[in-house]
Amino acid sequence: MFYVYVLRSLKDGKRYIGFTSNLERRLSEHHSGLVSSTKNRRPLELIHSEDFLIKHEAEAREKFFKSGQGRALLKQMNL
Repeated sequence: MFYVYVLRSLKDGKRYIGFTSNLERRLSEHHSGLVSSTKNRRPLELIHSEDFLIKHEAEAREKFFKSGQGRALLKQMNL
């Protein structure tokens, strides 16, 4: 299983979009400060996740969320 997830920083309100094959482990890494792009933006909350059986589908969804249209969709979804 593969996951695309969206985190929100409770410090600055910004979103982080990621992809992983182990969501629990990856969230733990974010919360522990082991991810350089989010360590100074903690605390973080998981605001959205989607699961996929096929890796390239999850990668494509992550890429979409990082695009202008994807960010607009997240905003429309109040995320």
